[in-house]
Amino acid sequence: MKAVLQRVSSTVLKIDGEIYSEISYGLCVYLGFAPTDTKAEVDYIIDRIGKIRIFNDENGKMNLDLKAVNGDVILIPNFTLYADTSSRRPSFCAAMNPSEAKVLYDYACEQFDQKFFKAKRGVFGADMEINSTSIGPINIVLERSAKC
Repeated sequence: MKAVLQRVSSTVLKIDGEIYSEISYGLCVYLGFAPTDTKAEVDYIIDRIGKIRIFNDENGKMNLDLKAVNGDVILIPNFTLYADTSSRRPSFCAAMNPSEAKVLYDYACEQFDQKFFKAKRGVFGADMEINSTSIGPINIVLERSAKC
């Protein structure tokens, strides 16, 4: 599983030109799933998202998590995180098939809601327009592979 965390001052997600969800200060998170991913990988990544300290404290040091800054989060499904770019035309064969990935995406959203607070969401399989204002910029990649 891969997650790309972007520290933002705002994110607006539109579908068919209409605002579907939006956040102010917090994290815009893109989630991608590999064929071997299970709920164990999701649990690990969700825990890291909720507890990662990438917000500035009073001394300007990245020392605070989402809760400490009263931040928001939006979780967006993104199969392209598993793009194989070894040729000029990306292949997505390394991404989990959509029906299984949707199950894990829904599970990830539910787990974040239960462990931390209500996350805003994207729509699995939808063509989304996402406008974010990055702070820093701070972009963190979290990755966890299934163990054999």
